[in-house]
Amino acid sequence: MKLKVTPSRVNGTISVPGSKSHSIRAVAIACMASGESVIRAPLISEDTISCVKAARAFGAEISMEDGVWRVKGTGGKLHDPKQILDMGNSGTSLRIFSGLAATAPFPVRFDGDSSLRTRLMAPLLSGIEQLGAKTSSTNGKCPLSIHGPMHGGSAEIEGNSSQFVSAMLFAAPLLAGNTKIHVSNLNEKPYVEITIDWLRKQEIQFANSPDFSFFEFKGGQQYKPFSMSIPADFSTATFPLVAAAVTRGKVRIMNLDFSDRQGDKAVFEHLAHMGAVVERGPEWTEVFLDHGLHGVQLDLNATPDALPALAVAACFAEGRTILGNVPQARIKETDRIACMTRELRKMGAQITELQDGMIIDGSPMRGADLESHGDHRIAMALAIAGLAAEGESRINAAECAAVTYPDFVADFQKIGAKFTPLGD
Repeated sequence: MKLKVTPSRVNGTISVPGSKSHSIRAVAIACMASGESVIRAPLISEDTISCVKAARAFGAEISMEDGVWRVKGTGGKLHDPKQILDMGNSGTSLRIFSGLAATAPFPVRFDGDSSLRTRLMAPLLSGIEQLGAKTSSTNGKCPLSIHGPMHGGSAEIEGNSSQFVSAMLFAAPLLAGNTKIHVSNLNEKPYVEITIDWLRKQEIQFANSPDFSFFEFKGGQQYKPFSMSIPADFSTATFPLVAAAVTRGKVRIMNLDFSDRQGDKAVFEHLAHMGAVVERGPEWTEVFLDHGLHGVQLDLNATPDALPALAVAACFAEGRTILGNVPQARIKETDRIACMTRELRKMGAQITELQDGMIIDGSPMRGADLESHGDHRIAMALAIAGLAAEGESRINAAECAAVTYPDFVADFQKIGAKFTPLGD
């Protein structure tokens, strides 16, 4: 689908869907638990459906009705899928279920779409092998195979993606022996904090260093069924937040829980630092401008998913913005630093590409023909840029927004965005 974007101002109230990070973690733990878990208000998107399909292949029974998922778990005794598990575009699901698959005494094969086949898996596979399982892969990427079980012991793992760490943390309690995990070069610490919160709610016994460079787990533990509502996704809330700022509109975002561990809630502070007004009520957060945006220097290591949208905000800010310390943005669904630099330059942006970020000098922006590169966050960020640019923009392959935000176009149309879906 091509998305035509005509300059327009957004105003109104919007509710963003549930957190992808929480939804996938919820399904994974429910799959391994004994008994029935109830997951309310999960994100229903391509990525989470890939997660559900994997859980079902491993033997979990899952019903999905009226925004409630009921999961009858396997009690930690996974079934042999006897088929390749297609994880679609979901890197989080691939990595977490790879760790869980390594607890089982049979081979499990994973694959995904063309984008997922570019996602790095070697650091996680190395950690899995150090604990006794066998793996094979395509140059450290999908297609790949894992043959467990892991037995416990000690493993060192590179933390350049937090998902490698989370995968090991979810699997470690299930192993027969005690397990020590040493982590180096951790990025995206808030995502590991989300995982730790889940482990604590499950009453898993473990210890860790304050900087998350070391974890120790008692072996032979089990997950238990639970009932919870999934909090709204701050990563998704970034898009109406930035849209309000760059179009000089006013948007009220409902159902955001700032007590949650999601790192992307810091984006509200980032935009306020750039000059946006952020007001919070009991059940809403409102964003608007009194004056224009101005350039700042931002450390995005904890909020890498915000880079595409914040790069757009920087283009419409006065002066220079530096987005830095986010090298992991290059190993997401795409190399987001390179792709956003390329696409925004088509619109007139003045950008210097850094190895770990971008330097952006605010400049007049014009509409252009743009590529999403099959990356949902790039597609949505470019759509926001088109709202504030001069002239019409067209974004190719914009349907990939459905990976995390299936109603992106419809929700934004309701608050005034002039989005027009076109044929391919």
